[in-house]
Amino acid sequence: MIKTLLENFNPENNTIFWLIAAFVLAFLIAYQTFPTILYVAKEKHLMDEPDSRSIHSNKTPTLGGIGIFLGIIVVITIVGAFLNTKVLLLVMGGLTILFFLGLKDDLTVLSPGKKLIGQLFVAMLLVVFTDTRIIGFSSILDVYTLPYWVSIGFTLFVYILIINAYNLIDGVDGLAGTLALCVSAIFVYLFVNSDDLSLATISIALCGTLLAFLRLNFSKKNKIFMGDTGSMIVGFLLAFFVISFINMAQVDETSSYYRASPALAFALLFYPLIDTLRIFFIRIVVHRTSPFKADKNHIHHRFIKIGYSHIMTTIIICSINVIIVCIAFNLLHLNLNTQIICLLLYGSILYLLPFGLNKIWKNSKTSESKTA
Repeated sequence: MIKTLLENFNPENNTIFWLIAAFVLAFLIAYQTFPTILYVAKEKHLMDEPDSRSIHSNKTPTLGGIGIFLGIIVVITIVGAFLNTKVLLLVMGGLTILFFLGLKDDLTVLSPGKKLIGQLFVAMLLVVFTDTRIIGFSSILDVYTLPYWVSIGFTLFVYILIINAYNLIDGVDGLAGTLALCVSAIFVYLFVNSDDLSLATISIALCGTLLAFLRLNFSKKNKIFMGDTGSMIVGFLLAFFVISFINMAQVDETSSYYRASPALAFALLFYPLIDTLRIFFIRIVVHRTSPFKADKNHIHHRFIKIGYSHIMTTIIICSINVIIVCIAFNLLHLNLNTQIICLLLYGSILYLLPFGLNKIWKNSKTSESKTA
């Protein structure tokens, strides 16, 4: 009976049930794993030591990526037989490689060069064996189609950019996890609409593991960070989602996102990309130092500096990013170059707004105290 049921079961006829099951399974696996990770990390003293750059004063475990990895891998392993096995196996292989690279970096130290080589190797696996790549610029700068090798090179660059941009924003409680949760949820919607249940399943599994992680990432007593293990895994998946979405839109002329997919992808990852661009400009042009030298000039550090709490900083940044995505959906009818210019304009204004409001509030408080 069970064999017959499995042979006749088609996930595409039960999409909602399928996605809910994948979400719940990923959440439960991660939820049950994190307490063990916390216990081992504390017993073996595998903790992050606060330094001059830290905005935390207590030692904190940095192995949250293990729980995220296990939740996603278990879902992929169990559901793989029903979906696109080739894509799922390659994603699983890539995640495993990045998992061990990140784990080594969290437990000891891994040089940036070795991490870069690992990231390039994993990205190359996906690009070459699935031919999932950015085919062209969809009219940006009047470039529609790229030569094959240029397309591969540019796609690899996008992978590296997104993975490392995501890693750079992991500096405030809940920020990296909440942002990835919001972006992954939107990708679930986009992939379901594109009839790609395999990618929708990975997206919603990521949502489940991140929700379980955020419970402890926001905790005061049992706090845990995702570490390089988690940031590389999540950044890689977000990069894979972005490139897969752009590729699907570019090869399907009937798609609603045929000419707009790059702008929508940019909106989804607006914060990590714009923050990385800003921080590199400050380090290279203003401070004349290495772009990879860590500092406290990120936008989220600025929020903390002017008095916002970790939770408020996360809520503000993620809310603004969601608003930018909503704006992007409403700009689909415009020319792609116009969409990107509008997103840059609206996004910059929205991220400057909290600083302006904070300054106005402080000035009003100062005026009231003088009057009193």
